[in-house]
Order: sequence, then C-alpha cells, then structure tokens
Amino acid sequence: MKRWTSSFLAVSMTVVFALTGCGDTTSSTEPKKTDSTETTKETDKKDAKKQDTLVVGRGSDSVSLDPAIVTDGESLKIGQQVFDSLLEYKEGSTEVVPALADSYQVSPDGLKYSFKLRQGVKFHDGTDFNADAVVFNFTRWSDPKSEFKFKEDSFDYYDSMFGPDGNRIIKHVKAVDANTVEFTLSQPQAPFLQNIAMTCFGIASPKAIQEKKENFKNEPVGTGPFVFKEWKHNDSITLEKNPNYWKEGLPKINKVIVRSIPDNSARFNALQNGEIDLMEDLNPDDLSVLESKSDLQKIDRPSFNIGYLGFNLKKKPFDDVKVRIALSYAVNKQGIVDAFFAGQATPAINPMPPTLWGYNDSIKDYPYDLEQAKKLLAEAGYPNGLPDPITFYAMPVSRPYMPDGKKVAEAIQADFEKIGVKVKIESPDWATYLDDTKVGAKDDVYIMGWTGDNGDPDNFIYTLLDKDSIPGNNRSFYVNEELHKILVAAQQQVDQDKRVELYKQAQEIIKKDAPWIPLVHSTPILAAKASVKGFVPSPTGTEAYANIYFE
Repeated sequence: MKRWTSSFLAVSMTVVFALTGCGDTTSSTEPKKTDSTETTKETDKKDAKKQDTLVVGRGSDSVSLDPAIVTDGESLKIGQQVFDSLLEYKEGSTEVVPALADSYQVSPDGLKYSFKLRQGVKFHDGTDFNADAVVFNFTRWSDPKSEFKFKEDSFDYYDSMFGPDGNRIIKHVKAVDANTVEFTLSQPQAPFLQNIAMTCFGIASPKAIQEKKENFKNEPVGTGPFVFKEWKHNDSITLEKNPNYWKEGLPKINKVIVRSIPDNSARFNALQNGEIDLMEDLNPDDLSVLESKSDLQKIDRPSFNIGYLGFNLKKKPFDDVKVRIALSYAVNKQGIVDAFFAGQATPAINPMPPTLWGYNDSIKDYPYDLEQAKKLLAEAGYPNGLPDPITFYAMPVSRPYMPDGKKVAEAIQADFEKIGVKVKIESPDWATYLDDTKVGAKDDVYIMGWTGDNGDPDNFIYTLLDKDSIPGNNRSFYVNEELHKILVAAQQQVDQDKRVELYKQAQEIIKKDAPWIPLVHSTPILAAKASVKGFVPSPTGTEAYANIYFE
C-alpha cells in the first residue's frame, strides 16, 4: 500500500505561508501560589474570561450550504468548516495530505485508485462514515437523473473537474468493503488527487440528504470540525464545535459566527469596535489605518487568483475576436491597480497567476492604447464605436480579487466610452449575478474572478475556459476545439515537463482569442484582532477555523 508522500502525480505548491503576528505566548511572571484553593479560583477566573467564540466578518452571504452545488467562495468557506473530503490540503499550501482517507493505492496504468478510509468517523447526525457514504455522494454528483439532484441544482464543479455527462473521467465508484472505496477512471487524470481534495467534494451524510432533500442546502450535515446550527439569511451563520471530531484536540474554539457585512469600511469599523474578531477583504485604502493599530494584525493571503472582465460570446458583437481585442486595448489595467488596490495587486496578462507552475511568461499583453482600440473597432465594422449601449455586469460584493467591482466597472466604463462604446452598468444581488452570468441571457460583459482551488493549472484553464465547463464556470461560452484537445492531453499526461509545455500552448491560444480581459492578480488582505492565533491563510482562499484560538 502506498503511503502518503509529497510526490503526487501533479506537483503541489508546498510553501506554507506563516501568519503575520503569531508568536509564542508569554508565560506569567507572578509567583506560584501554594494554596490549591486559591490556584483553582484563579484558574476559574481565567477560564471564564477566555474567549471561545470566533466572529468572522465577510462581504456577502453564502448562496447555498451544500458545497457540491456552488462555485462561490462565500459558500465554500462554510463548507470547509462543516465537511471533510477524502483528502485535504496542508495548512497554507496546496500539498495534498490525508483526511477521511488515510492511505491509497494507484494502479500502474493510472486508471484505478483504491482508498482506505479512516475508521470510527461519524457524521454530525450520528450516522457512520464509510465506503457506502462515499459512493452515495459521488453517484449523486455524477448521475444527472439522481433522485437527490434537486430542483435547480447543478454540480458545476464535478462537471468541470471530471467532465460532462456522457464523457465522465470517473467511470465507476464502488465500495470494496466498509472501509475501502475504489475509483475507476476512463482515462488517466494527472490532477485527480488534487481535485478530490477540494471542499466542493466534501462527503455529506446520505441520511441527511435523503431526509432533508431540497432543504439540505440550508441545513448541511458533514463530518467536519463544526456543526451547523443556524442560518439567518443575509445576516449570519452560526456553527458549533463538533465534540466528536476525528482530529484530536480540534477545534480549539466552541463556536463560530460568520457575519455578512457587505461594505468594506463598515466591516473594518466592526473589527475596530470589537464586534468581530477576523475580517475578509480589507479595503486597500484602510491598510495604513490597520497598520497603525497595535491591537490589530494584518494577514496577507498568498496571491493565487485572477480578476477578469469576461465577454459573453453568445452576444454580438462579442463573437468577433477583433471587437474583443479592441476592447482589450481600451482598458488601463495599471490605472485600475493604482486606483483601487493600493499596491496590493499586479496587472494580469494570462488567465492564471504567475505564481503557478506552467505560467507562460513569454506572452505579451495588449497594452493600453486607445488609438489601436479605435482602429480595430473600425476594422470590425464599427468606425464610430458600437451603435448600442452594452450591459456591463459589475460585482455587487467584494471579493479577494476585486475589493470593489462597481468602482472598477465605472473606470472601465470611462475607458470604453473614450472609444465610442457606451456602457450600462447593472449590479444585481450576488445569487442573481451568478445565475445570470451562468446562462448569459442578460450580460454583454461581466466582471468575475477565481481563486485557485488545488494548485494545478487545470483548475484555472480547463475549469474556466474549456467547452466542458459550459454551462457552469465558463461564463464567456468560449469554445476552441484546439484548446480542448490540448487541455485534455494535459490532464492525461503525467510527465510534469510535458504538461508545462501544453499549458503554455493553451495560454497562447487564449491570448489570441481574447475571451477575457485579464485584469489583476491581487494579494488579498485580511485583518484580525491581535489576540487571534492559529490562523494560517490559504492560497485557495478557504481555510478551516479549527486551529484558531485566542491568546
């Protein structure tokens, strides 16, 4: 049986990023008391004052609490606390380590994976975690006719990572015995282990899904460190410690309350006033204030994302590559970085970050050149600009890669109007925004972004820009058959150097076709009370809160 090592089929990002401001606690210098009664009283007083509830502030609410049917980070953040996957990522990295599975074996042809499961694990409802539960979940995600695929559900991540129905990479999942599950693939997939470690493939209680049905998305049940207790929509989600968690000594706090505070400044004020303990997505303009506060700490999440403007290729004239490239010349990326990111971002060229292996650094960007933009529009048949206003969907929430989507949209609007392209900005609520851009019926262009899930280029390029991801994460409806062949070949290729070359070719094709305008790669800023310890930011943007404690 092959045991867990760091040499997987795909190369992982293995650097652990340390949390700024964490350090050893300072021991007391008070003389030791000899009276046991007095000692007990002092201990009781300290315990009574010890904080055991973590309050987290974030920019928007979850869309659903079933991680299998969502693609947004705010939903997956909760999923990370409630569910465990077969594998997980080492803290602060994308190195795969054991979770609900503690060992595995791979066939020589790369088509069979056999996982030995951790024994004695219980779901939050008291039922057993076992091989049958794993089979139930993977069957639910893969079978479009499953009775547990409820109204309006779609398993976009599953389709993106393992191919659409009729062309699945995972052919069969079977329970060999109570503690062994075997996956049979239709073709080798280099990032397979990286993929199944993702939060969206957290194993849910079959009993809970069978009994709750559609309501499971509001009352999730997993094996994770925290148990779901309450969801006040657009306000807060409350989680409580799982007393039977399989990781000894975790979690270190008894309760987590995740509050939705849409305005960045209001969220920072709540932190300064002591209403929350940890906040996501600090407004870059507030960075100097944060750094002046000794009772607060700055936390940098590793830059592992892309913020982009996407074209809806279902709509004219955006099916014309000349129009798309013309508009690419019209966006002042450096101006956006300077105005809205306070130095915490760099202009983007490709659809994946330069920190990820396989990045093609030989590709040149379309520079900010309004005259060239006008020239190309004229060549496309629009010498006076576009005849009708275009509908520009601007993100209504702050995200790690886009602290203020509306302001960025307004800056791009001003650039577009300089070349005769009038823009109408719309910003519906987040759930509607995601639904609308998924089907592409209303938006002409849109702002969106992505934080890498698993440390593999496949998770950016195939997941976001391959034809297999329509409908779903490919919200531009971009199809290129040559690109598809390259990406499928890259999935099947286990030689790392050959995969690098394939992904570099893929980026060249995408640059020429310009389905997006890559805008920025940001370094997301979080902030917390100085007393918050044990928090290690993840490049994936989704951390477990189980190791957090208060000093």
